[in-house]
Amino acid sequence: MILVTGGLGMIGAHTARALADLGRRVVVTAHRRAEVPSFLAGRVAVEPLDVTDRDAFLALAARHDVGDIVHLAGGIPGADPVEFFRADTTGLLNALEVARARGVRRFAVASSLGVYAGRPETRWHEELPLPAADLPHPIVALKKAAEPLTTHGLQGSGVQPVVLRIGSVWGPLMDPESPFNHVPPYVGAALRGERPPPLHAGDGGDTCYAPDAGRAIALLMTARALPHTVYNVSSGRPFTNRDLADAVRAAVPGSRPGLLPGRSGPDGDDPCLDIARLTRDTGFEPAFDLAAAVADYVAWRAANPR
Repeated sequence: MILVTGGLGMIGAHTARALADLGRRVVVTAHRRAEVPSFLAGRVAVEPLDVTDRDAFLALAARHDVGDIVHLAGGIPGADPVEFFRADTTGLLNALEVARARGVRRFAVASSLGVYAGRPETRWHEELPLPAADLPHPIVALKKAAEPLTTHGLQGSGVQPVVLRIGSVWGPLMDPESPFNHVPPYVGAALRGERPPPLHAGDGGDTCYAPDAGRAIALLMTARALPHTVYNVSSGRPFTNRDLADAVRAAVPGSRPGLLPGRSGPDGDDPCLDIARLTRDTGFEPAFDLAAAVADYVAWRAANPR
């Protein structure tokens, strides 16, 4: 059984679906969110769990005979960043303890493309040294800290750590007004018949549709062998806002997405994740380009609020 913590969140749910598509038995944990998306109904076991509850975590893993773990559960910072760090670090340490106690085969943990912040390159690959830089958000700080906590926490245990440096993921189940990715709000405005706020045509960078991100993680969990510990998870295909506007016009007839000329900053390209390692070691190729992703998302939103 593969355990996906945070398995009713956007990335977790799509990971669980991809694992089920590969014929794997999956149990997902739910804490704040209880609604099971239609594409998971009847396909996975769903268990309520607060990952900060060590004893409940251990009991759940024993009850389901868990043999692999994808740890994606995490919170959103509030007014007190220390409380956010405490809760998420406790959850991670409990997940690591469960992995060691169960002797699981593979333990994957969510990191972020934000750990590369400060690198001057526009294609970020896993061999780049991570700079000591001001990080853009407490979540990124937590993800960067989670990497060595995971690798050191599993040292000598026989459990293989897999660090998932996840790109800018969006798609079904994301908050339509999310402040973390501008694509759902942009599409949402078009669906409401409103003119989306104008974006600079040349801005862009990394993007990955959630079903592709989930499938990439599933392939990393089910590969017979992984020669590396760290993997970028994204589409490997940078986009621009010009591409986004074109996709929205095609998917939402009559929409009028506006664009501002050029870029909001210096000339050049915005960075994105290089996924050559992921493709080489798992065979992953994204199934969606931006136009196909927007069309699929528009169809999903026709029947779903988020």
